[in-house]
Formats: sequence, C-alpha cells, structure tokens
Amino acid sequence: MRRKHIPQRSCVGCRGVENKRQLIRLVRTSEGTVEIDESGKRPGRGTYIHPRRSCWLAALQKRRLERALRLSSPLTKENLNGLKTFAEKLPEEQ
Repeated sequence: MRRKHIPQRSCVGCRGVENKRQLIRLVRTSEGTVEIDESGKRPGRGTYIHPRRSCWLAALQKRRLERALRLSSPLTKENLNGLKTFAEKLPEEQ
C-alpha cells in the first residue's frame, strides 16, 4: 500500500525543510501588504516560516521575507511592526 504524500516546504528564515502543516504561511495580498495566513488557503504569493522567534527575526532582518514574497518595495512600518509583535509571542526554540 502506498504512503500518503505529505507536502514539504522550506522555512524562509532558516531554510530548513518541514511538513507544510508545521509551518506558518505568510501571504502577499493584492494590495501589497503581508499578512499571516492561518488557513493556508488565501490567494496571493505565499511563503512559509517556522513558529520560532529566531526564524522570524532572521527572515525580517535579512530581508529574506521580502525576496521570497517578491515585494516591489520594502515592508511598511505597520507590516514590519505587526510581524515583529507576532514573532515576540513565539517560543525561542521548539
């Protein structure tokens, strides 16, 4: 009997590969803002990141998130502050 396929995705912060369901999806909306996609089904260009503070800070500081989402301009202060606030609620390591 065949095993069920489990989708794998790369974390934009640390480049580690993990099951899709264990990562948090971020999406670039049609307006150009970046939002957390809790359902994993929102339209727009998406990227994945581990639920660890270190991955989020690496992705934000090294502009990996902007490259992965193909943003034409840097993140706005509102977007950046919202993502940093979310990241500070996450555990350091899992």
